[in-house]
Amino acid sequence: MLNKYARAFFTRVLTPFAALLIRLGVSPDAVTLVGTGGVVAGALAFYPRGEFFWGTVVITLFVFSDLVDGNMARQLGRSSRWGAFLDSTLDRVADSAIFGGLALWYAGGGDSMLLCAIAIFCLASGQVVSYTKARGEAIGLPVNVNGLVERAERLVISLVACGLSGLHAFGVPGVQILLPIALWIVAVGSAVTLAQRVVTVRRESAEADAAVAHGGKGA
Repeated sequence: MLNKYARAFFTRVLTPFAALLIRLGVSPDAVTLVGTGGVVAGALAFYPRGEFFWGTVVITLFVFSDLVDGNMARQLGRSSRWGAFLDSTLDRVADSAIFGGLALWYAGGGDSMLLCAIAIFCLASGQVVSYTKARGEAIGLPVNVNGLVERAERLVISLVACGLSGLHAFGVPGVQILLPIALWIVAVGSAVTLAQRVVTVRRESAEADAAVAHGGKGA
């Protein structure tokens, strides 16, 4: 849902920056790699220690690379299967680092095995949600469904909650509860989104099989 409204806005905002990188001779693939590296470093260096505010600041600085590299590729006229593959693959790496960092915190200093399990579920369900669409498209189905909580929603909900929870270190009271709430929302939303995609693929595959059968009879 957020993809529909936010991507166009941020694309306009980041276009001048993307153009600057092109003039400097930076490639879209380099931006993708650096952006993912920054997200992974921010998530795994700060989150397992409970430093949510600064970790979120670092991650946010790099997470927009997902829009910048695509913008650069369009300006250069170099959109390719390789670029799409690399971008999608490294998105999964970045997401895993974020939720993996949170799981490490709750397994250690956060002292909550339940929330550790929820963070791991968020990590795994996010990967499976992405896989269902990729696999459905690989077998020739459009997988035409807007899920309740897709990647953009998972990132925004989680990062906003992490950043606000990190304000506890600066003396802001009561904000620690926001992160557990966000993890539950992401977990439930991801499960609903997974169900939506599975149902959609089942319906689309049945329609495709029926069309093939009907075509065969007509022949």
